[in-house]
Amino acid sequence: MNDYKSTWREKIGYGIGAVGLDLSYGLFYSYLSYYLSSVLGLKEGFLLLLTPLARIWDGINDPMMGTIVDNTKTKMGKYRPWILIGAVSNAVVLTLLFTSFGMSGTKLYIYIAVMYILWGMTNTMADIPYWSMVPSFTTDPSDRNLVATVARTFSGLGQGIITVMTPIILPLLSTGMTTDKGYSASGFSKWALICAIALVGFSLTCVLSTKEKHVVYKNNEKFSFKKMFKVLAKNDQLVVFIIFAMISNAGWYLTSGTAVYYFTDVLGEPKSQSLFSTIGAIGSVLGLLVIPILSKKMSKRSIYQFSMIMTIVGYVLMFIFGPVLKITIALDICYILASIGIASMFVAQTVFLADIVDYGEYKSGERNESITFSMKGFLQKLAYTIQTIILFGGLGIMNYNEQVTTGTINDSTKSAIGIICFAVPPVLILISLIVFSLKFKIHGELADEVHNYIVDKRQTENNN
Repeated sequence: MNDYKSTWREKIGYGIGAVGLDLSYGLFYSYLSYYLSSVLGLKEGFLLLLTPLARIWDGINDPMMGTIVDNTKTKMGKYRPWILIGAVSNAVVLTLLFTSFGMSGTKLYIYIAVMYILWGMTNTMADIPYWSMVPSFTTDPSDRNLVATVARTFSGLGQGIITVMTPIILPLLSTGMTTDKGYSASGFSKWALICAIALVGFSLTCVLSTKEKHVVYKNNEKFSFKKMFKVLAKNDQLVVFIIFAMISNAGWYLTSGTAVYYFTDVLGEPKSQSLFSTIGAIGSVLGLLVIPILSKKMSKRSIYQFSMIMTIVGYVLMFIFGPVLKITIALDICYILASIGIASMFVAQTVFLADIVDYGEYKSGERNESITFSMKGFLQKLAYTIQTIILFGGLGIMNYNEQVTTGTINDSTKSAIGIICFAVPPVLILISLIVFSLKFKIHGELADEVHNYIVDKRQTENNN
């Protein structure tokens, strides 16, 4: 058996693509809620309605895009053309989403709804083919771990740029009517444009520096719900993955999406979020070392469980030192622990999903890379939906929008924001850990059987 491996040029080039994707992704998931509610003044009820409706469409669009990618055949391969097309489209929509053109009332609500849905569609066009490329780089488990780690490293860099730089850059770019913390619609629009340009540049670098080494084309296969449900029915581990990854991601999104409210409205120190995010970024970098270091003595399953437990402990400490004791520096320090666990968790999930693609082929004889990876994007959006329901449901109950209008956030609302940001996430992550530990079975002998089956099959195909 011979494993084909990726070069470092491909690993780095591939990782660079994640920076651009996560600039858009980070701005959407970490700041769009605040932009819509606190800057544009949209009602919480609108956002509570819009997000689930968008997910209904995503349930159709994401697997459909996966099928389109699976049936694409060009000289560049089947993934890279869509990465570039999706990146350019997403860059345009990202800029428009954060640009209101002075609209108000019904026109603004309709405009935001359309751009919101288009962002999800164009993000899917780039995200599905990007992460679907992982199995095409290498069949070697160790090399696959390394590819995923490099990609997640750059992915973290992209999100780090957003979370660290946005509180600093927005006041500098903001003109016209601003919030009491110095944010304005014009500032968000300019920052979104800068991120959009970077998204295209990084994606182009990724496309030009990578090569798809093994691609199975399946021509004339059209999307159908029957096909989608067939993939899910034959790959029980994909269903398990969707459940535990969605729940844990929702916990993380609650923190990333609510942090701007906590530092801006609760503490009244929006720039302190930059230090918080910087410390978190340090933890994320350290977290990327967890799998390579611990894999010498521990299985992927044990490392993942260890990472989740570390994350839970970090969150419990953050809640104690943050909302309870209000010792901000201690809160920041504890964020390192949680970030190490989260970073390791995301790397492991990427590796698990690549293993799940192989498991699906091992079990059914059919390989559905892009459809399977489309579920990753869909579960992330479902996780964001859970975040939105909890966040805006809580803010709506506390009448947050009215308080922003008057310029005074009461203590009850501040407490609710702290709980949503730091107390709810560890509960969700604990539930995710329990589901993973009880139901995910691609480890040990089964994992070895799947790997050997795939390598032998590829060798036979290449010989023929």
